[in-house]
Amino acid sequence: MDLSNIGDLIGGLGLFLLGMQLMTSGLKRAAGHSLRKALEAATRSRLRGLISGATITALVQSSTAVTVATIGFVNAGLLNLGQSIAVIYGCNIGSTMTGWLVATIGFNFNISAFALPMIGIGMMMRLIGGEKRYAHIGTTLTGFGLFFVGLSFLKDTFSGLENSIPFEALSQTSYGLALFVLAGFILTVLIQSSGAAMAITLSMASTGAIPLATAGALVIGANLGTTSTAVLSAIGATSNAKRIASAHVFFNLITGAAGLLLLVSLSSIINGSDFTQYFDLVILLALFHTLFNVAGVLIMWPLTTPLVAFLEKRFRRADEDLAKARFLDNNILETPLLAIEAMSRELGRVSRMATAVAKQSLDADLADSAPIRAQSLIINKLIVEVGKFSQKLGQQPLSEEIAQILPSTMRVARYFNEIARLANLITEYCQRFEQISDSNTQKDIYELKDITRKILDAAAISDDSYTSSDNTRILLHELEKTYHKVKLHVLDAMIDGRLTPDEGTDLLDSLSHVHRLGQQAEKSARYWSSLTPIEHRSPIIHPSGAQAPQPAPEPEPETENTEDREAKKAPQPPEELVVN
Repeated sequence: MDLSNIGDLIGGLGLFLLGMQLMTSGLKRAAGHSLRKALEAATRSRLRGLISGATITALVQSSTAVTVATIGFVNAGLLNLGQSIAVIYGCNIGSTMTGWLVATIGFNFNISAFALPMIGIGMMMRLIGGEKRYAHIGTTLTGFGLFFVGLSFLKDTFSGLENSIPFEALSQTSYGLALFVLAGFILTVLIQSSGAAMAITLSMASTGAIPLATAGALVIGANLGTTSTAVLSAIGATSNAKRIASAHVFFNLITGAAGLLLLVSLSSIINGSDFTQYFDLVILLALFHTLFNVAGVLIMWPLTTPLVAFLEKRFRRADEDLAKARFLDNNILETPLLAIEAMSRELGRVSRMATAVAKQSLDADLADSAPIRAQSLIINKLIVEVGKFSQKLGQQPLSEEIAQILPSTMRVARYFNEIARLANLITEYCQRFEQISDSNTQKDIYELKDITRKILDAAAISDDSYTSSDNTRILLHELEKTYHKVKLHVLDAMIDGRLTPDEGTDLLDSLSHVHRLGQQAEKSARYWSSLTPIEHRSPIIHPSGAQAPQPAPEPEPETENTEDREAKKAPQPPEELVVN
């Protein structure tokens, strides 16, 4: 192989990979919510998960994209671990479609006769289509054409290679097949594409550069190499991502072992026969790739339940503690709809934590101040993680609706953070509450806390959903009336001498925090519905029974009222509690 051939190899591989990338990108964007709906079908059973995984991977030509989407669905609670593992099984079967495309089309047609026109037509559709669906179909056609142009270069590059490297002799040694399995694995890890590794292998087989047994070993190695993408994506990811990546690795190891045993048992027959006279080697390799992946599914299917039980007990210490985001995963940023669902689920978790610590602060004594402060710090850290994730998502290509949802996520996150901060401040006044001897003032304080507690219960996000009701608004109205009444009573108590000036000032500050706590809880619930894309929101039911679209809440002006000014007098939290 001279320098010119090396250049053709690099260029052909580059065109092939570019074609694969354009095909995957175009198909994903052209399909829109169809891929999501197809994955949602996997929630019904493991068998449906297997079929969905195989079908979607065969269509979009990217097992990595489907794996990432599956992780997003698990994090969002739409798939359980068992169903997601079934999808991964299906992904491996679907990934064999690349081999069939190469075998049935790539080497049997004149490339320039159909691939180049596809590139031209596809680019015309892309240029005039803007962001319309047929523009993405044009991207797919362009990628499809480049896929086969790159394949043609690869095939021409490997012609005559059998005269340079003694593949036949190597494949007949005791360690030969294992060596080629390792070579296929390394090739896939280096180029991060099992499809490209398959194309290289099939190209060499089609020109006779390598014997059938050697090509089979390279195919097994390429199949094992796909696990490197899953392992790399799981580094620093959520527990669910690590569990799915582990299942992927385990499945591919079992599948590779099954394929290698099959190949070793047939190697003597393969090496002793001239298959090229009777069969197309490329078709045989594509068939072999499919068969040992199907065999892997048959072996693993009865072992899935114990595998799920094993994995659910693993990877818990890294990110399932309270201070670590449980649902945010950078791998799903390229699928904005899943990323928004993950953020909503994480904020739902933060909401429940904030509600619990707020209610605890209303009944706290001095001994509770340390754990409440610790909980407030945890909530702040989670809000910071949500903010960072939101910024990364904002850098992705977003639809207009998703772009409008993002600011609402930070607004709601800000409310939860403020609830935690106020809960921390309220505990500093718990001792002062106990020292008040005036019975009327104590009664007023109890009444204000009781209404605030009811608002917290009514506004809590249960199972990551909240249905706005008039009850919360009625309670907020009662809170306002009660707060102003209590303020007046405290001022009267100070004038009458029933409270000292210090007691009265501290009490007014603390009551302002309690009042603001209720306000923030009501706002967080009111804006929660705007975090869900319109097509998934619950409709508003009018008294007449008719349904009307549910609009996103109008932003209210941020005015500085008396309570805001009073809150500023309160001690501020450390710098790490402040969300910029």
